[in-house]
Amino acid sequence: MAAKLTRLHSLRERLGATFSSHPNELIALFSRYVHQGKGMLQRHQLLAEFDELFESDKEKYAPFEDILRAAQEAIVLPPWVALAIRPRPGVWDYIRVNVSELAVEELTVSEYLAFKEQLVDEHASSKFVLELDFEPFNASFPRPSMSKSIGNGVQFLNRHLSSKLFQDKESLYPLLNFLKAHNYKGTTMMLNDRIQSLRGLQSALRKAEEYLVSIPEDTPSSEFNHRFQELGLEKGWGDTAKRVHDTIHLLLDLLEAPDPASLEKFLGTIPMMFNVVILSPHGYFAQSNVLGYPDTGGQVVYILDQVRALENEMLLRIKQQGLDITPKILIVTRLLPDAVGTTCGQRLEKVIGTEHTDILRVPFRTENGILRKWISRFDVWPYLETYTEDVANELMREMQTKPDLIIGNYSDGNLVATLLAHKLGVTQVGRFCCTVYISLVFLIS
Repeated sequence: MAAKLTRLHSLRERLGATFSSHPNELIALFSRYVHQGKGMLQRHQLLAEFDELFESDKEKYAPFEDILRAAQEAIVLPPWVALAIRPRPGVWDYIRVNVSELAVEELTVSEYLAFKEQLVDEHASSKFVLELDFEPFNASFPRPSMSKSIGNGVQFLNRHLSSKLFQDKESLYPLLNFLKAHNYKGTTMMLNDRIQSLRGLQSALRKAEEYLVSIPEDTPSSEFNHRFQELGLEKGWGDTAKRVHDTIHLLLDLLEAPDPASLEKFLGTIPMMFNVVILSPHGYFAQSNVLGYPDTGGQVVYILDQVRALENEMLLRIKQQGLDITPKILIVTRLLPDAVGTTCGQRLEKVIGTEHTDILRVPFRTENGILRKWISRFDVWPYLETYTEDVANELMREMQTKPDLIIGNYSDGNLVATLLAHKLGVTQVGRFCCTVYISLVFLIS
């Protein structure tokens, strides 16, 4: 907060100094903005007026030009011009200039938004306005404060979590408890009840490491699983002696001195993704005869290509983790009884080119029964809550377990995905590359 106030004070001083040195010129510039009337100006519009007015002598006003180049927008409410300035990624400043008085003042985010709202509502300053409080979503989740963290969310979370683990040995117990509790359909993975403490875990890992360096690297893990069970180690560490040794070495490093790199690598080795659900409720979703139909198009091709790649990756990881679990991917969409010559009226359809992926179709339902005909994606919203309940029942029937991950597509699919994730208590994410990591962050943070 102190750094932000210092930065704002410096920005206000720079503007004030520029106004003092060149009052007539800057009055002329801001008057051009004000004369365009009440509204919003983008950066290119701000710079266009600047370039036209100071084309012959731009160097004299270079400090002010830098401010305009960092501005993302300007709100004009004569005689005021407010600027939203982004000097670097993740950093925002807000200032307001009174053209009549050449007065400069800084604004908070709330003050700037209230000022902006007056573009469409002259009574926006009234206390009776809509407010959306998103703070509960961020209450316990780390948020980056440095520019270098913007766009590097996974690395930021790794640094945050590893710093928590490094506070003291007690901070490592959530990781131990997770590894002990981790299972699939009742089958224990990673650790069993023989390990009760961090010291016991380290001792078991060191004994396992000593054994692994004494056998060939390509020895299948099935040949020493029983020996490892006696140490407290279950399946999931790898399919060969080398891969098991690498995973154990990662965890030993993590227990000794947590750091972001080893944390990320270790989390990526933990077997957690076996059942995935992908939501795409609107449109005609099938593998043939649907392109060109309303609300369909490229989403079908995109998702079908996506699940083929995802299944291959899941099969590879499960094999490398030394497991014999069969994964399951379900694309959940809407069933259309009046399918118009397509397979959209079929409840279950195998995805071509896959072994363990199906399209599961669930109809929209009302008090009067099943909705038989297609309706536009703009009209699906009243049906989605009931649809979510029906999907939850169908998923449990088809998978015989809760999914490990739910992915939504488009606004309607993401709404259903969010409701399902809340109902079933599972993770919802939007990108495949971070599923393993984010799942564990939610479990042990």
